[in-house]
Amino acid sequence: MEQPPRKGFFTDTSICIGCKACEVACKEWNQNPRDGDLELTGMSYDNTVSLGASTWRHVAFVEQGRDEIAAARASGRALVSLGMPSLGAPAADVAPPDTAEFRWLMASDVCKHCTHAGCLDVCPTGALFRTEFGTVVIQPDVCNGCGTCVAGCPFGVVERRSDGTAAPTYREGHRKGEQPPVPKRGVAQKCTLCYDRLLDDEEPACAKTCPTTSIKFGDHTTMVATAQERVAELHAQGMTEARLYGANEHDGVGGTGSVFLLLDEPEVYGLPPDPRVCTADLPTMYKRAGVAMAGMVAAAAVAFWKGR
Repeated sequence: MEQPPRKGFFTDTSICIGCKACEVACKEWNQNPRDGDLELTGMSYDNTVSLGASTWRHVAFVEQGRDEIAAARASGRALVSLGMPSLGAPAADVAPPDTAEFRWLMASDVCKHCTHAGCLDVCPTGALFRTEFGTVVIQPDVCNGCGTCVAGCPFGVVERRSDGTAAPTYREGHRKGEQPPVPKRGVAQKCTLCYDRLLDDEEPACAKTCPTTSIKFGDHTTMVATAQERVAELHAQGMTEARLYGANEHDGVGGTGSVFLLLDEPEVYGLPPDPRVCTADLPTMYKRAGVAMAGMVAAAAVAFWKGR
């Protein structure tokens, strides 16, 4: 049987409208429970805040105030603001924002499905595996909930599932103050790139739902080529801060299956600027440990010889 090509996402944040349709589609298809008790965060219009065990797609609202804008301008960056989330394709303004006090960026984040996946490397039970499509998937019935993969992910994507609250609630239900039943509690969870849909030759739910085609799905090589063409197009339009994230196969994770087009530095979107797989230094560590062990054996031999 012929090996299928590697699959992946290309997320173009320049046309994301912040509608969160991808979040809803992901939750509905994967039957993931809601997060928390539907409380407002008090710090953002983004009420889901981050990726988690029950939020495998997360649309981040990057809301920058006066201080962040001043710092960005001082660094010489050409700022782009997408404006308030709205319906229809956003009209990004490459000129400085209308106000010096606030600007918006939106980005739909997801598991990166790294070429060299730290979570996969460190899993002690084999619960994580790489599929025939080049994606990384967790088997919940094999996971023992140890959390090693949580620490092994350089992007902070993997999380063990609780009931979604700081103080666990035992009153189950669907109203405020209650928590819906939480399946697969205590085991690690993350995006599967809709592995079950891929097996049926269907595109992932998030990409199928996205109204602006901000989330594109296809063969990984095609997605990278599309991303490179898009960033060149934006540069020609004057959006010089547009850049690709995850498309470099020589970075610390060997490139990612989920490639992103960003309109500012990765840190602005909460992404590490130089991700590195946690097991990258293992060969060097083993080599140094071997040298140290050989030195100790040699020292012990010399001490024994002199003591005769």
